[in-house]
Order: sequence, then structure tokens, then C-alpha cells
Amino acid sequence: MTEQPHERSGAFETDRSAEVVAASFAAAPDERLRDILVSLVRHTHAFVEEVGLTAEEWAEGIRFLTETGHRCDATRQEFILLSDVLGVSSLVESLDNPTDGHCTEATVEGPFHLVDSPARALGDTIDETGRSGEPCLVTGRVTDTDGAPVPGARVDVWQADADGHYDVQRPGEIPDGNLRGLFTADADGAFRFRTVVPRHYPIPTDGPVGALLRATGRHANRAAHIHFQISAPGVRTLTTHLFAADSPYLDSDAVFGVKASLIRPFAPTDDPARAAADGLPNPFRHVDFPITVRRLQPADRGSRGYFRGPRRS
Repeated sequence: MTEQPHERSGAFETDRSAEVVAASFAAAPDERLRDILVSLVRHTHAFVEEVGLTAEEWAEGIRFLTETGHRCDATRQEFILLSDVLGVSSLVESLDNPTDGHCTEATVEGPFHLVDSPARALGDTIDETGRSGEPCLVTGRVTDTDGAPVPGARVDVWQADADGHYDVQRPGEIPDGNLRGLFTADADGAFRFRTVVPRHYPIPTDGPVGALLRATGRHANRAAHIHFQISAPGVRTLTTHLFAADSPYLDSDAVFGVKASLIRPFAPTDDPARAAADGLPNPFRHVDFPITVRRLQPADRGSRGYFRGPRRS
């Protein structure tokens, strides 16, 4: 009598591959990790089956991801860039930061945020070169969903220069900390600073993400914006953008970061007295960007994304 092979529930079977692999995580002590991995396996296996992925194509995908990792360093995060152009970053931010119609909407942090934005006084300029760009005054006020001010809120801002470059992209040419600033809101939650009007610019295209965009016929441009990250004890940290209403690419931002509620006009302003008071040439541009954050609830304590200070991407 021929002996039958011993049947094991964990043996790989093509028609139930996801089920077999997902079962291997059953003993994972972290329930959340187990749920994420099981879902990842199920969706990944379904994707492979749906497109009929070949071994050669899978190897090419692994090569692409390997190259993406090789392009990451202390000032550039190619994986964040990949997440951005696939719309994943925007989706995660939106799901992790529900506004309930009351809070300022969150959007992508991007690959150029640093932990060490220079501390500046309210009203200071973040433009350390003064070489180009239209002078601009940015004002705003941080409040909670009840309209109460958030005194002392940390307002971290960063943007590209008039040529579309962040300081970390041109070391030695652009001063470290240029067009970055960490401000502390006053007792009424108000903040203000001087800068230049942001312009649209292309995301870095000299790496694998750029190759992906070219292969798919997509442009690499971001709509003009200023980054903001708001944090304070007792409130949920908010990462968002202020978009210029007259910018191109608002309807086709390369990283899907634009949300209609974040678009504001940078109004031409002819006011010699205010220009003199704020240390600006006249005329100048002015934009007001009120920001609403949510107070932490007891259930929020310790959850992912809550009261994390500025961090390096």
C-alpha cells in the first residue's frame, strides 16, 4: 500500500496561497500588527493573481524598490516620495486626521521636513537670501474646534525658494534653514512671518520615482505651497499646506496633496504703513491662514500620530 504524504494545513497551495501565508501570523502577540500583515498578504496575493504577475516583472519590482532605498539619505526620502506620487501618503493623512468638518484638513508632509527648523520670532522673515521672489506676509491664528485660541502653539513652516529648491537640495548654494522657521504663537494663538510667494516646482526626478513618472507619462510638478506643522500639548499635531490660489497644477498636483479648503489667495496689497510696520517693501502680498486643531481626547493618548513633535522624514 502506497503511503500518502502527510497533509499539513500550512503547505503552500496556489489556489489558497493568501490563506496559508496569513495563517502563519496567527500567533503574533501584537494584534494590530497581525491584522495589518494578514490584510497586506491578502491584498498582495490578490494583486499578483489579478495582473498575472510574471517572475521577471516581480524581479523588476524588487529592483525598483531596492533602488528607491539606495536613494534615501539624511536629507532625501525616496520612499516617502514614492508613497506621495502613488497617493498613499495623502490617503493615510486623510484617514488618520479626520476633520469632521471642523478642523483644518491635513495633507502630506513631503520628503523635505527637518527636525531642526530654526527658531524665529513672530514677524521675522524666513527668507535668508533675499535674492528672488515676491515679498509676502503670512498671518494666521491657531484655535481649537470650539474657537478657543491655542497659546504657544508651535508653528513649523518650510517651503521651496523661487527656483523651486529646498535648502537641502542645494547645500553650499542655499543657506541651511533658508525658508524654514519654527514660530511660537502668541497668547491669542496668532502667528505671522515674512517670506516670498511660493511657486510651483517639480519634485526630484533624478531617482527611481522620476523614472516611474516618465514611464507613465505623468508630470512631476507640485502646486505652489507653504508647509505647516502645528503642535502643542493637548492637541493633535497637524501637518498641512497653504496653497496659492493662482498656482498652476492645483488640479493635478504630482503628490495629490491639494485640498480645496487649503487654497487661499495671496492678495496684492498696497499699504505703505503696514509694509513699513512689518518690514516689507510696498506693495507686497498678504495671505491669512487660520488653522483649527483638535484637542486630544482620553482615548487618543498614545495613539499613532498624536502629539508627535516635528520629526525628520
